[in-house]
Amino acid sequence: MRTRISRRFERLRARGEPALIAYLTAGDPSPDHTPRLVAALERGGADLIELGVPFSDPIADGPVIQRACRRALQAGTNLSGVLQIAARIRQGSEIPLLLFSYLNPVLRYGFQAAVRDAAAAGVDGFLLTDLSVEEAAAYTPMLRSAGLDAVFLAAPTSTDERLRLVAQHSSGFVYLVSRTGVTGERDVLSEQAAPLVRRLRQITDLPLAVGFGIARPDQAAAAARLADGVVVGSAFVRLIEQAGGGAELERRLEEFACRLKQAMAG
Repeated sequence: MRTRISRRFERLRARGEPALIAYLTAGDPSPDHTPRLVAALERGGADLIELGVPFSDPIADGPVIQRACRRALQAGTNLSGVLQIAARIRQGSEIPLLLFSYLNPVLRYGFQAAVRDAAAAGVDGFLLTDLSVEEAAAYTPMLRSAGLDAVFLAAPTSTDERLRLVAQHSSGFVYLVSRTGVTGERDVLSEQAAPLVRRLRQITDLPLAVGFGIARPDQAAAAARLADGVVVGSAFVRLIEQAGGGAELERRLEEFACRLKQAMAG
């Protein structure tokens, strides 16, 4: 199955270029802002967008993304609204879009309906943070049949058996959590990232992307030397929080993405 996500990684691999994967909480600071913010990130060099579905109990996220979820919910954003945002993005861009959500909003919407409507909106895959890979077989066939990727998380604490399941059920790429804990900016790249990459390389040929805690160009460069992609989330979301939807927000996002991408290029 060749989705926009897999095709993007193929092109980047052919050029020897790591992917910059940017996370945004959709609807923060408002649903109207998000398509413009995605466009700014793409201009800055982002290769793939994780479009976060705001959730009232984001247990895997630190305070920056928790506050973004709250702002997006207060702005009236729900899963249906996120899919409308995705459709607006798709009207002007072919950038791969990964729906990043907790399982509860998708189940409430109806899993099969969510898959159908996401595909129609131009979404390319799902990453469901609290969907256990041991239960993936109940869900991934619906994604595959709709032409969507299923991306699963691998952590430093994952057993070898669990990593094999992650590799078996993932498509597009595998998201490597560089350290235990919640999302959020850190001062250094976790020492747990490199061993985890090595373990996955022995199991799968899928592209590997490292995330959690990457907030600065030097950290992104270090992660890019290990993996095929680098995920940056809280640092972008913090810029949105600081700018509050002001006139400088798009420029600041574009410039920060550009600095990250340049650092990753070495």
